[in-house]
Amino acid sequence: MRTYLERALTNAGFEVVAVDRGTEALPLLEKDSFDLLLSDIVMPEMDGIELAQRCAEIAPRTKVMFITGFAAVSLRASREQPHAKVLSKPFHLRDLVLEVERVFADQQQASV
Repeated sequence: MRTYLERALTNAGFEVVAVDRGTEALPLLEKDSFDLLLSDIVMPEMDGIELAQRCAEIAPRTKVMFITGFAAVSLRASREQPHAKVLSKPFHLRDLVLEVERVFADQQQASV
């Protein structure tokens, strides 16, 4: 699924860095600046919520969007990361692109 998400966002004009687990994302967040962290909530080694919490410490300006197929996990994410967008599976790739564009549009409006 990561490959499809990466391809859809790249085709929409976004620069994407993809990794398969949160523990691989942390060093990248420490080293580079990212506008958006898009993470599944259920992952090996470190779940997406913990990754988002660590991201908030490392890079507080990075927006967060979760994807999940589990309703209960979605509720936990909304409670623990109230400013994060949660996109529930299944979704169409165009819906993902629209939500990412909406995050950046909201960010631009907030800075005006």
